[in-house]
Amino acid sequence: MKAEILAAIQHYETIIVHRHVRPDPDAYGSQCGLVEILKASYPDKKVYAVGKEEKSLHFMRRLDVIDDEVYNGALVIICDTANAARICDTRYSLGDKIIKIDHHPNEDPYGDLLWVDTTASSVSEMIYEFYLFGKDHGLKINDEAARLLYGGIVGDTGRFLFPSTTDKTFAYAGELIHYKFSRTELYDGMYDLEPNLIKLNGYILQNFELQSSGVASVMLTKELLEEFGANAPDASLLVGTLGNVKGIKAWVFFIEEEDQIRVRLRSKGPVINGIAKKFNGGGHPLASGASIYSWNEVENVLKELNEVCENYS
Repeated sequence: MKAEILAAIQHYETIIVHRHVRPDPDAYGSQCGLVEILKASYPDKKVYAVGKEEKSLHFMRRLDVIDDEVYNGALVIICDTANAARICDTRYSLGDKIIKIDHHPNEDPYGDLLWVDTTASSVSEMIYEFYLFGKDHGLKINDEAARLLYGGIVGDTGRFLFPSTTDKTFAYAGELIHYKFSRTELYDGMYDLEPNLIKLNGYILQNFELQSSGVASVMLTKELLEEFGANAPDASLLVGTLGNVKGIKAWVFFIEEEDQIRVRLRSKGPVINGIAKKFNGGGHPLASGASIYSWNEVENVLKELNEVCENYS
């Protein structure tokens, strides 16, 4: 599949790279890291990274603004996006050919070429692997691409703490740090928080509920977020904060937005993406997202999560 993807890249003169809505560092890292590799490798091609920008990720890269006409005859590559409904910028369908590169379960096999590796820690890891495959066939990597891919790997592995981190992950990260970029500046951009978010994090630590099954939960209403001067994307940055609490098997954040309540599920072992699927979502076995549309549905989610944790050994 990597050979077919490389052949398609070599064939097209215009390449547009997308990723998922509400992006995280791996979404930006894989999308923009691939764009930097392609620009370094094929300076005569027109290569773009598009989508709605996320302010908290401006430190990684700013995105391109292009007209609809640019999609005519273009190759579209979509990174880190499990299902078509979550692709940021629906104009992806205007392209001539679509490639999907992802590490989530392939339950929506959209696109003309699909490279899905659920064993990969991140799509940024996959993009670096793609470079290694193609470096003898014209692919080049630069310092900026290395910075972006390293940031994506760090983000999706929780600084190499998540079980998805493999020997390959460490090996690739060890190669990427030899390029010229500041890891300190990258970490500051990823993990420095505004004072209001530190205070919101304190609220979370003081108010989460832990049940005997090992399930923890936090409910963040719009009013509460406004009280801390935060919004839903801000709150999503704090989902990992309960990971160090002893006795927790899995946890869930309910974060209210204008038209729905985001359900952020995390686990230390029990498989939770099946629960996410039942509530309009999906994701990884230990990190998933879903959506509900009423606070009355919270108990249904917690019931499912309690059953999974009680049956886990």
